[in-house]
Amino acid sequence: MTTILDPTDERVPVARTVTPRTGAIRGNVALLDISKPRGNILLDRLETQLAERLPDVTVNRYAKPTFTKPAPDALRRDIRDANDFVIEALAD
Repeated sequence: MTTILDPTDERVPVARTVTPRTGAIRGNVALLDISKPRGNILLDRLETQLAERLPDVTVNRYAKPTFTKPAPDALRRDIRDANDFVIEALAD
């Protein structure tokens, strides 16, 4: 069992089981820009690296309307339904 600290409330660690990994990354990867300054620059570079290193990956880009609020439900559903992985940019 792995302990994962949830950044929204670190007072009580949440015990979760890590999903088994296959060792291969294939499918769709969502790159989520949370709309903080320079997050898009980080994601641009990451998208380039993914394209060069992982030919079996399709990158889909998304952006939150604002970093001050959680992503809208519709955006979260779109990301969940269309992707296998999510990478979120937290730049500043």
